[in-house]
Amino acid sequence: MTRRVTVVSLLTALIAALVVPTAQAAPRYRNYVALGDSFVSGPFIPFQRTDPLSCFKSTQNYPSVLARKLGVTNFTDISCGGADTSDMFAPQQGFPGQSVAQLSALKPDTDLVTVSIGGNDIGYNGIILNCGTASLLDPLGSPCKRQYGDEIAARIAATGPKVAAVLAGIKERAPKALVVVVGYLRIMPPSHGCWPVVPISKGDVPYLDGLQQQLNGMLGTQARLAGATFVNPYDISLGRDVCAAPWKKWVEGIIPTSPAFPVHPNAAGMAAVGNQVASVVFAR
Repeated sequence: MTRRVTVVSLLTALIAALVVPTAQAAPRYRNYVALGDSFVSGPFIPFQRTDPLSCFKSTQNYPSVLARKLGVTNFTDISCGGADTSDMFAPQQGFPGQSVAQLSALKPDTDLVTVSIGGNDIGYNGIILNCGTASLLDPLGSPCKRQYGDEIAARIAATGPKVAAVLAGIKERAPKALVVVVGYLRIMPPSHGCWPVVPISKGDVPYLDGLQQQLNGMLGTQARLAGATFVNPYDISLGRDVCAAPWKKWVEGIIPTSPAFPVHPNAAGMAAVGNQVASVVFAR
C-alpha cells in the first residue's frame, strides 16, 4: 500500500510541475532612467510620446526596447531631441525642449541609467548640413575637410570634460545605479559614400567617419574614467549606414526611406541598439 501511495504521489507531483507555471524571477533592475539626445529619443519613429511632445520620443526607441527586454518595474525616459550636456543640469529651452533638467529624473533608488550625449555639443547635425551643401560644387573632393580641418576634433576634445561632469552628476544622484554610456550608430560608410543620394563628397566620407570614431572613442574614455559601462553601436553597424539599402540601413539618410528624422536611427537601428545594450546588461 505504501509503495502504491508513493508512486501516486510522485505522479501527482510530476503533473503539477508540468501544468502549474513557475513564478517568474523578479526583475534585476527596477528603476531605469534613460537620458540623452535625439539618437535616444527617436524623432518621427512611430509612435511618438507626448511627455512632452516637443522632445520627439518614440515608444520604439532603444530605451523602450531595453526596458521591455529587462522587464523593469519603473521606466523613465527623459531623453529629448536637441539636448546637449548642459540640458542634463538645466531645463532645455526652445523647441525641441522640456521644462526640467534631465538629471532631475534620477533618484537614490535608480538602479540603471543609460545616457547618450555629446553629438549636439560638437554640432554634428550642422556639420552634416554644411558638408552636404559644400558637396554640390565639389562631389569628388573634400570641401568639408578643407572647411573644418581639425576644428571638429578640437570640439570633441572640449566635450570630454562636459561628459565627465554629466557622469559625475549621475553618480551623485544615483550612487547605486549601473551607468551605461551608449555611443552613436555608424552614420557614414568607412570610405565610399553614395553621392548624390546622400550628398557628401567622396573625400569627406572617411573624414566624417573618422570624426564619429573620435566622438565614440571620447565617450568610451569618459565612461571608463567614471567607472561606467560603455556600449558602442558603431561596432555592430558596418553596412547599416545612411548609404545602405532601405531594408538594411539603421540610420536614415537626408531623405528618409522609413519613418525617422533625417540622419537619425530608424526603428530597426533602435532595436539593434536596445538588444546590444541588453546583452551587455544581462552579462553583468
